[in-house]
Amino acid sequence: MSGPPTSEYAGYVDPNFPSPGGPDDATVIIYGYRPSLALGILGAVLFGLAFFGHSYRLFQYRTWYFTPVMLGTAMEVVGYAFRLLSSQVNPYSVINFVIQYFFIVIAPIFFSAAIYTVLTVFINRTKREYAPLSPKLILWIFISCDVVATITQVAGAALIGVAASNRKDPTTPNNILLAGLAFQVFSFLVFCVCLGICLYRARKIVVSSLKAFTAALCAATLLVYLRTCFRLAETAEGLTSALATHEAYFGSLEFAPIVIAVFILAIWHPGKWLPRHRDWNENI
Repeated sequence: MSGPPTSEYAGYVDPNFPSPGGPDDATVIIYGYRPSLALGILGAVLFGLAFFGHSYRLFQYRTWYFTPVMLGTAMEVVGYAFRLLSSQVNPYSVINFVIQYFFIVIAPIFFSAAIYTVLTVFINRTKREYAPLSPKLILWIFISCDVVATITQVAGAALIGVAASNRKDPTTPNNILLAGLAFQVFSFLVFCVCLGICLYRARKIVVSSLKAFTAALCAATLLVYLRTCFRLAETAEGLTSALATHEAYFGSLEFAPIVIAVFILAIWHPGKWLPRHRDWNENI
């Protein structure tokens, strides 16, 4: 696959699947490859299982603050379903690409929001003095940052789809997407620091049974952060880079970290480990 010329985006065309040339079809495959059938099925099935698992846990423990995870898994199912359509029906469809990209990119924002709420619940269950910021401030700051980053990314992704479908240079929209991702990586890094400070300060009151939960929370947080860093690196290198045009990177650095994080949050669910009527300040 050759790189884009100065004024026109070269793109990728599957020699075994030429573009249908419909009104909603691009002349190239915007993915940079034809999406895998196996990965599409695996994503739809695993996130579907996670959706039902988190839905059960949500009503079991009545942890309504953890609803974003259920919404995020549902969005992942939709995203991978449209990747399947791209794989088997029409990989040139701009609509399929934009929809799958929107849902797969936006879904982790809900997982991040759920992690923010878990930290606020942890703070309220222990002592607020352990936290560098108040619980309400943590939610407002980081959710607001995610909203700004998401709007920027969606705008950039939509413009990339338009540019690629018209075989135009996508550098400018790619830079918009890059700005949104860079801001998200920075804000989530700040949250990771806040999480680390809080857990370190509260280490003396964290009983052995809760240590497994805090470790799982940290693991899920780092996995979501790894995925965000991958998206930033992928966008920084451009649409024709190895990261963007090889699905193996997407599978190992987008799909795998998020699906593992989602199942970690289902197994070590805050409803079980942070019950409402337990005071972790007591030596239990």
